Amino acid sequence: MSDTSQPADTNEEGEPSSDLNRVVGKQVKLLRERAGLTQRELGDQLGYSEDLVSSLERGRRTPQRDFLETADDLLKAGGLLKATAEDVERAKAKSRVRHPAWFRDYARLEREAVEISFYNNHDVPGLLQTERRARALYEMRTPLLGEDTIDQRVASRLDRQDILTRWPPPMVTAVVEEVVLQRPIGGREVHKEQLERLITLARLRNVELQVMPTDRMEHAGMGGAFVLLTPKGKSQVAYTEAQNSSRLVTDSEEVRILAARYGSIRAQALTPRESLALMEDSLGER
Repeated sequence: MSDTSQPADTNEEGEPSSDLNRVVGKQVKLLRERAGLTQRELGDQLGYSEDLVSSLERGRRTPQRDFLETADDLLKAGGLLKATAEDVERAKAKSRVRHPAWFRDYARLEREAVEISFYNNHDVPGLLQTERRARALYEMRTPLLGEDTIDQRVASRLDRQDILTRWPPPMVTAVVEEVVLQRPIGGREVHKEQLERLITLARLRNVELQVMPTDRMEHAGMGGAFVLLTPKGKSQVAYTEAQNSSRLVTDSEEVRILAARYGSIRAQALTPRESLALMEDSLGER
C-alpha cells in the first residue's frame, strides 16, 4: 500500500510553510558547500541519509530541531541555523495537512501510535518511501496531478515520516511482496535508493521488515493491502484502500479479523533476518 500515508485521490497538501523550508534549505546548502562537504558527507557526519539532506536543501522536507542544532555546530554557522529552529517548528504547526474529516482522525491516531503494521502488495509503504520514490508514484498518477500538488504531497508524506525517528518511536512492522524488491519504480537509481532506505530502516530496533516470497503456495493476504494502527491507550484501528476508495476501520470485529490475517501473513513471510539478507542480495551488498 504505497499510499498508506494518505487516502486515495484526497488532498495531502499542507499550508505553505514550504517558503521557510526553502530558505532554510538554501542556508544549509550554502553552509555545506562553504565547508567543502558533499550531501553524503554531511549526512554521514550528522547521522542522516544523503536523500534526507537533499530533501532538506531543496525545501521538500521540514528540518527538525536536532538536525538544525547539530548542523549549526558542524558547519560553524554561528547560531544561524539554531535561530531558525523555533520559526520552523511554529510554521510546521500552522501547516497541518489538510485531509477529509475522517482521515484527519486517522492522521491524529497515527501520530499517537505506539505500533503500526503494514501489509503491502504493490509497493513500499508510504512511511518508508524515499522522496524520489514518492515523487515517481505521484507523477504516474492518473488523472495527472499538477507539479505544485505533487510537491505539496511529497513534502507532506516526508513530514509524516518523522514519527519513525522521534523518541519514543512506534514499533513498526511491515510485510511487502518480493516483487516490490524487483520493480524499479522511478528508474534504477531511484529503486537503488529505495532498497538502501529499506535496509537502513530494517536495522533499526523499532522496525521489522519482512518479505513475502513470490513462490509461496499459500498466502493470507490475497484480499489486498491494509494497515493496523494502535494508538497509545486506545483500541487498534485499521486502514484499507483500493483504487479510489479508502476506509478507516474502527469496528472491533473487523479489526480483529484483519489483525489475525496479518499474523498469518507474517508467519508465511520470510523472517526479518532472512528478509534483510534478501534485500541486501537485491542491492548487491553481499
